[in-house]
Amino acid sequence: MRASSKNRLSRKQEQTIAALLTCDSLIAAAAQCGIAEATLHRWLKDDGFQTAYREARRAVVQFAIVHVQRAAAEAVDTLRAVMHDSESPASARVSAAKAILDTAVKAIELEDLEARIAALEAAQKGIR
Repeated sequence: MRASSKNRLSRKQEQTIAALLTCDSLIAAAAQCGIAEATLHRWLKDDGFQTAYREARRAVVQFAIVHVQRAAAEAVDTLRAVMHDSESPASARVSAAKAILDTAVKAIELEDLEARIAALEAAQKGIR
């Protein structure tokens, strides 16, 4: 069954998407699922399969982002501890301070960019 034929994936296609997320190559994913590499390439051209694969990849990345966000406060605490530790080498203290400043500047740039995009979107809606 093709994904686009019913907007639903077969069990084998779902297994293949899982394999694509964990295997190092397309060949390895196809082998793990017991399908021909040509079949996998054909599925990758299918809109329904592509959509499901993209959604699965997005979910994996979102999961990773949550873990990174949970560790962010701890990372800042570590940087601050190194920055304030007079027994740490000066280069480590400078690196910690630089990392904190760089992150703060990037956060401001992102906030500014978000505000500019929101203003552009609002202006675009006003034109319509």
